[in-house]
Amino acid sequence: DRITRVAFEVARKRRGKLCSVDKANVLEASMLWRKRVTSLASEFPDIELSHMYVDNAAMQLIRNPKQFDTIVTNNIFGDILSDEASMLTGSIGMLPSASVGESGPGLFEPIHGSAPDIAGQDKANPLATILSAAMLLRYGLGEENAAKRVEAAVTETLNNGFRTGDIYSPGTTLVGCKRMGEEVLKTVESQSAVALNS
Repeated sequence: DRITRVAFEVARKRRGKLCSVDKANVLEASMLWRKRVTSLASEFPDIELSHMYVDNAAMQLIRNPKQFDTIVTNNIFGDILSDEASMLTGSIGMLPSASVGESGPGLFEPIHGSAPDIAGQDKANPLATILSAAMLLRYGLGEENAAKRVEAAVTETLNNGFRTGDIYSPGTTLVGCKRMGEEVLKTVESQSAVALNS
């Protein structure tokens, strides 16, 4: 019940939509999962709850990802769906993640691994790490405005055409990990300067 309550609280801070993903048509554990999620929904009448089988959710993530806001599922399905979702952004180097509980700031990290094959080569994409820090600000520390500034800086940096190798395309500027981080930092600093002068 704890993870479901946390998911409802996260959905409340977002667009108010929660999709519970399971395999309740086959797995007994998923039948129990669905029953518990449904029973807890009455505590959150302001949240729109839907249920989806994991195989359909995998298809829908590709077909119509905007229909999702917050997804709650078990670890096995979540691992699979998060890796799939990373390809919507073009790279696993773009997705942050959060492991949150009822209390404490939680654990915030990119969904990718340590990538030892590119260690020390200035090739890694730092955006998932930066966006994980934004999630820490929002969900761990309650600093919504700071989180929005970080996310806006990432978006602006991408809009300015900077790309690491994993998301590079012709017509954009290829940069390494260090330079990408510096560009995001410059944007955050310029936003802060504008805010101070306003």
